[in-house]
Amino acid sequence: MSTQAAFSAALLDIDLPCPDGLCSANGADPASRFAVYRNNVQSSLINALADSYPVVVQLVGDEFFRAMAGVFVQSHPPHSPLMSDYGSELADFISKFGPAASVPYLADVARLERLRTQAYHVADVLPLSQDLIAAVFADVDALNELRIGLHPSLHLLDSSFAVVDVWAAHQHDATLAGIDLHHAQHALILRNGLEVEVFAMDSGASQFIRQLKAGHSLTQALESAEAFDLSQTLALLISRQVITHFHPKVSS
Repeated sequence: MSTQAAFSAALLDIDLPCPDGLCSANGADPASRFAVYRNNVQSSLINALADSYPVVVQLVGDEFFRAMAGVFVQSHPPHSPLMSDYGSELADFISKFGPAASVPYLADVARLERLRTQAYHVADVLPLSQDLIAAVFADVDALNELRIGLHPSLHLLDSSFAVVDVWAAHQHDATLAGIDLHHAQHALILRNGLEVEVFAMDSGASQFIRQLKAGHSLTQALESAEAFDLSQTLALLISRQVITHFHPKVSS
């Protein structure tokens, strides 16, 4: 193992000793200085996770979260200098983390929070005007093969749990009273301007949007989805400014 690799590994693994060859100014013990530095690095990563997953923190409490995050950081080094990018694997980690098994919806809440972070940081794409959208939809003959391009901030999450209701509750009074936690929900995450919004969708609407996102035509998307309110779904996409282009391309 190279010196750099050994140093990086020891920063994240508290069971590894101080790497050989380190020296410290003013005669200070290198091992002691390294321990302080390692603690600062790990605390910074744990703090970054707490900032990215505030609802997860609220659900399990700060002490439990920091202990769980401490285990996570030891095997998941950062791959980007941007702290907002750190922790993309946390949801999968939670799903296999035994002590979190008593909160079975925790991993999906983490997935929802990660998608919100991704939606917030994605590049801007200008939406089509409502007048142009209306003109295209008015051409009945062209609708069958119409492909609708959606803003890259739009994400979908299918969960066996009431993840949208759980997340929404923690934006207000943080109580789960009255929520059927085992009620499956389909989440739509998108950025409207600077605000990231979360909606619970019908299964059919979620399937329809997923098909559009995959590049299928309007007709194909409708045929692949369970029954749902098409007008309501399209109205939501238009009002939230996530329709960005059509194929075949139309002139504006």
